[in-house]
Amino acid sequence: MTENLGMSGEKSARPLGVERLAESPLPTVYGQFRAVGYLDHERGDEQVALVHGDIGTHGVLTRLHSECLTGDAFGSRHCECGDQLASSLRAVVAEGRGVVVYLRGHEGRGIGLVAKLRAMALQAEGLDTVEANLALGLPVDARDYGAAAGILRDLGVVSVRLMSNNPRKSEALIRHGIEVAEQVPLLIAPSENNITYLRTKRERMDHYLPHLDAIAHPS
Repeated sequence: MTENLGMSGEKSARPLGVERLAESPLPTVYGQFRAVGYLDHERGDEQVALVHGDIGTHGVLTRLHSECLTGDAFGSRHCECGDQLASSLRAVVAEGRGVVVYLRGHEGRGIGLVAKLRAMALQAEGLDTVEANLALGLPVDARDYGAAAGILRDLGVVSVRLMSNNPRKSEALIRHGIEVAEQVPLLIAPSENNITYLRTKRERMDHYLPHLDAIAHPS
């Protein structure tokens, strides 16, 4: 097995199934990043990690961001994904070091773009996000984080401070050998269009969203 030089300068064995293929400086509106491109040989997806600063190996502020075309690119108010991506990029710049792993193939919690749009149509008719997926005969959450863990190992990361409200992301990283030193909430102010979606995530998917307590349920 070949060895790659992690962003921290330490050598790390290339994880099975994930191969680093390209690196480039990436100036953004949030700050200066280095974009590191990978191929996930298990799924065939191309992935990217945005790295800011000398990240080191332990306690690295990290976001695993699931691809969401409607939220990330189109500014959809149906979810909070676009705001979470922007907030996480700002956070690692404010920290002075950190990683945002952008996970393609995770659209709609892993069901794909067209299926997600179908699920959204069912939600507009009154189903919640869990019920909509099940009504389509699809899993509630089909995401896998093996590639994310492989990318972090390739970058030399041993432990993370994970920006997420989803306990299953922490559990998945731990299963794949990455220590989660802290789960850092990434709370976005809800809107009229996504409050029901967010409540479903909290009540049916165990997401940590305490800020919803201050918002009254509709009568």
